[in-house]
Amino acid sequence: MKRAVALSTLACLLAVTAAAPAVSDAPAGGGGVTPAAARKASALDTVPRRGVLRVCTTGDYRPFSHLDPATGRYSGIDITMARDLAKSLDATPRYVATTWAGLVGDLSAGRCDIAMGGLSVTLRRARSVSFSEPTRTDGKTPVVRCADKGKYQSLSQIDRPGTRVVVNPGGTNEEFARAHLKRARLTVHPDNTTIFDEIIKGRADVMMTDASETRYQAKIHPELCSVHPDKPFSFSEKAYALPRGDHDFTAYVDQWVHLATHDGTYRKYEDAWMK
Repeated sequence: MKRAVALSTLACLLAVTAAAPAVSDAPAGGGGVTPAAARKASALDTVPRRGVLRVCTTGDYRPFSHLDPATGRYSGIDITMARDLAKSLDATPRYVATTWAGLVGDLSAGRCDIAMGGLSVTLRRARSVSFSEPTRTDGKTPVVRCADKGKYQSLSQIDRPGTRVVVNPGGTNEEFARAHLKRARLTVHPDNTTIFDEIIKGRADVMMTDASETRYQAKIHPELCSVHPDKPFSFSEKAYALPRGDHDFTAYVDQWVHLATHDGTYRKYEDAWMK
């Protein structure tokens, strides 16, 4: 008797299931739109349609990105690379002024499609943005007056009372200095384009920045010397920052960087500034 009741109940459940409408993956409202089609459009598609690649850059970091205040024009290794990237997307570059402290926020807020200009890869930044394949390796090393080159070879030699260390605000240079210096006197200089004059004029003794920048500054300022740029205090990589979640655009930029760093393009642009 119990078996007959159970079979009867099962038959009813099967009948109800068969009569129920099929569950659709389409969102409510119809229109035949699938989740894949409804997702945010990639910059890989929007940039060519717009005809403009919006590039966030600080303009204060030669040899990578420099804004000439007299002409309003940008130049640098990554500025030339930005032009190439835009051209590959049938677009022209439009430079969006930013700061080291505000760069990640500007990119995340959608004010630009990519951030370029000597940007170092850090895990802190990687929580908010994606990074392309690296363009080069780098690391923090001192730049000093040439007469003082032997005095500031190590962090322990730098981190002494009386040593005047100057740093620009909001980026990895300030982060590195604050993490490693406890006794030296640290001064934040707001203008990265004139910061090396502080050392030349004797108002500061040391700046620790990327080895690539110390080499360039030593090239244009004979009074300055880069301290062991081939053996910096730290390891880092430079890359381009991209919005999180735009996998199609990131994959495209990765491929573009890979080609440029292996076919001699990036090296040619770098040599034009560094040699």
